[in-house]
Amino acid sequence: MFEAAKSEYLVPFDGTFKIGRRNTAPESCDTQANEKRLRKSVKRLDKLQQRLYASDRHSVLLVFQAMDAAGKDSTIRAVMRGINPAGCQVRRFTKPTSNERDHDFLWRTSIRMPERGRIGIFNRSHYEEVLVARVHPAILESQKLPDPIDLDSIWDERLESIRNQELHLARNGTVVLKFWLNVSKTEQKNRFLSRLDDPEKNWKLAYGDVVERRFWNDYMEAYEIALNSTSRPWAPWYAIPADDKPNMRAAVAEIIVDALSQVCLEYPDPAPDLKDRIEHIRCELD
Repeated sequence: MFEAAKSEYLVPFDGTFKIGRRNTAPESCDTQANEKRLRKSVKRLDKLQQRLYASDRHSVLLVFQAMDAAGKDSTIRAVMRGINPAGCQVRRFTKPTSNERDHDFLWRTSIRMPERGRIGIFNRSHYEEVLVARVHPAILESQKLPDPIDLDSIWDERLESIRNQELHLARNGTVVLKFWLNVSKTEQKNRFLSRLDDPEKNWKLAYGDVVERRFWNDYMEAYEIALNSTSRPWAPWYAIPADDKPNMRAAVAEIIVDALSQVCLEYPDPAPDLKDRIEHIRCELD
C-alpha cells in the first residue's frame, strides 16, 4: 500500500500539526528557479501518467483545499498542463445540490472517484463538510440528517468516516494526496484587491468571499483539526506555503512526482499473439 512521500510540507501523523508554526511563504522566492523546477516535474509527471494509464492497476486522487484566492485553480492548471486529458478528471465541488443533500455527505465525491489508470482532481472536496459546515453549523439543517444533531460528536464522526474511506481507497490501489494551500490573510486581501482592480478578474470575486474573512480564525481552527485527524501515511496532507505561487506550484508537482515514483507503474506485456508476430507485422508494414 502506498505511503507518503517525504517532504518538509508533510503534515505529521501524530496530531502535532500547528498552523501557526507553518510559514505561508518560502524563505526565498526565486521565480525563475521555481518555474524550472515546475517544468522538470511536469515532464516527469507526463511519463508517470502514461505508465499509470497503461498499467491500469492504480488510480490517483489529488485533493486541493484552501481559503479563497489561495491559487487552487492556477496550481491545478500549471501542474497538470502536460498531462493527457484522457487520463485526467477535474471535479469542482461547490454548494451541494438538492439531490446530493438526499445522500450522505461522502456520496457526491464517492461517485466521482477516479477509475484505475486515471488521475482524479478534487478542487474542494468532501472536506468542506468538516470545514465550512463546522464554521457555519446552520448548514446541517438543510442536510436532512436524523434528529437530534449532536454538535459535540458529529465532526469527529465525519472525520472518522473520511479516514475509513481513504484507507479503503488506499487498500484498493488509489494513491491519495491532499494539499492544503496555506495562504495568509494579508496575501488573500491583496489578491482580492487585485481582482477588484482588474475588470477581467472581477468575475472571480464574490461578496460572500469577503464576508468569510470574518471567520478566518474559525477556519484555521477547523483546518488544523481536520488535517491532524486525517493525515495518514496512506492519505497524507501537505501544507504548502501559498503566498508565492511559483514555489507553491513547483512544490505540489514535486510531491506528486515523488509519490508516483514509489508506486510500481509498469507498462503491460504485449499480447501473446503480438509477441509471436512482431517480425511478420514489421514485414507487413515495410
